[in-house]
Amino acid sequence: MLIDAVPTNPVPTTLLIERSADRVHVQLHRPEVRNAIDQTMIDELHSVCDELEREPRILILSGSNGVFASGADIAELRERRSTDALKGINSGLFSRIARLPMPVIAALDGWALGGGAELAYAADFRIASTTVRLGNPETALGILPAAGALWRLAQLVGEPVAKQIILAGRILTAGEALAVHLVTEIHESVDLLAAAHALADRIGAQDPLATRLAKEVFHAPLDAHPRVDNAAQAILFESPEKFARMDAFLARKKRS
Repeated sequence: MLIDAVPTNPVPTTLLIERSADRVHVQLHRPEVRNAIDQTMIDELHSVCDELEREPRILILSGSNGVFASGADIAELRERRSTDALKGINSGLFSRIARLPMPVIAALDGWALGGGAELAYAADFRIASTTVRLGNPETALGILPAAGALWRLAQLVGEPVAKQIILAGRILTAGEALAVHLVTEIHESVDLLAAAHALADRIGAQDPLATRLAKEVFHAPLDAHPRVDNAAQAILFESPEKFARMDAFLARKKRS
């Protein structure tokens, strides 16, 4: 049930935000520039991260007017210099989104290019509409995709496909993105948000603490395993929710 559809204070100017008990839906909303990511949007997404770090919930990211995000705001990007690059303006935000305690779902419609694609790569789940176009055309503009594509994309689709996208400017269609597992579902645009919420429902049916710890351990460095797995399991083995859920399972099995 929707419990709060009022944006945070101060009122965001580039985002539309809906909150419910177990999730927050953030819609990128700069339709006049195809949801290009500017500094204001970065700052407002940081505020969303503040909220979700304090009160962990599932995050759904979507676009508006048939576009996820066409990339970084080129007019703003044109004026950035070397000192701005070293600040990691976009990469810092996207890494923060990737580290959020609960899963992040990116619902991709239309253009998801450049920084928009890199924002999607930071999500735990990517689902797409039939109209999606995913890629990183930064080198055509004399820069490189420094907000995650140069390392996240190879992890997601493998080095050969990642190099086609980054070094040769390949833009993936929905079917191509599905074939390389960059997205896991394709829907008509009109059904995309419902599919994102259906996925959030499946995530929400799991134990929140187990989900949070599983995400954290999943992203732990390789040399930390299995120590971190065992430490997380030790916490869950003492969790009241573990006993409640296992007791319910055993009761259902006994009745069947």
